[in-house]
Amino acid sequence: MTAVGLAIGSAALFGAMSVALRLGLRGLDETAGATLATVVTALAVATVAAAFDADVHGAWPFLLAGLLAPGASQIFFTLAVREVGASRTSVIVGGAPLVAVAIALILLGEPLRPPLVVGALAIVAGGALLAGERDRPAHLRRVGLLYAAAGAILFAMRDNVVRALHTHSTPGTAAAATLLAGTAVAAAWARRPPSGRELRRLWPAGLLFGLSYVLLFEAYYRGRVTVVSPLVATESLFAVVIAAVLIRHTEGMGRRVVLGAVLVVAGGAVIGAFR
Repeated sequence: MTAVGLAIGSAALFGAMSVALRLGLRGLDETAGATLATVVTALAVATVAAAFDADVHGAWPFLLAGLLAPGASQIFFTLAVREVGASRTSVIVGGAPLVAVAIALILLGEPLRPPLVVGALAIVAGGALLAGERDRPAHLRRVGLLYAAAGAILFAMRDNVVRALHTHSTPGTAAAATLLAGTAVAAAWARRPPSGRELRRLWPAGLLFGLSYVLLFEAYYRGRVTVVSPLVATESLFAVVIAAVLIRHTEGMGRRVVLGAVLVVAGGAVIGAFR
């Protein structure tokens, strides 16, 4: 499979994971065990993939990056999905390229170019549409947008850590290493193993999450960042479309959500293409 196909597949799986997470959280009292159940399942998927191309050399930076995402980021992501739904969470998290480029400009000395400004403005506009919603269903709380923004920041920090360390490893090993560190963070937060009920409810989300990570690293190892990154940014749009099909009434989706997703995806694509 080409890098393009792998990147689109990763984006679609991550978008579907958001919706599966929303469905899995229904009826659960808290999110810590649910987060751990999701990441543990994803780790199992990545471990199977890593068995075919295991190479521990150069894997340690991915362990470090995994503490940020999917470690801490998945905690905030799960909280966000519970509070504000899958579609709105995915749109806000889709703004991670804006944070990543801001960090790179300040800390890594990357140049500022006009397309990056255009992309940034599109992402900000998309986020503003969601923040200014007045017809959001009462059961969806605005604090979820803050949780999603925290997740986006952590995703961006992860990307810059990997980028700054210039590390090399096999795709399967890289995915497994990040998810191993993420599982450690989720376990520390939960302070208990996931219950049987949590595993039964969240394994579909974890399966999609793990497959998404495996395809993501396969795509980055096979193609240029300028090709893969814009395609991966479409995960927000996939989440909105899947949510519209499966849980439209629960999400309370309107034009602002759809337009926000389009703006964020477009902005992320521009940043990814010209960074």
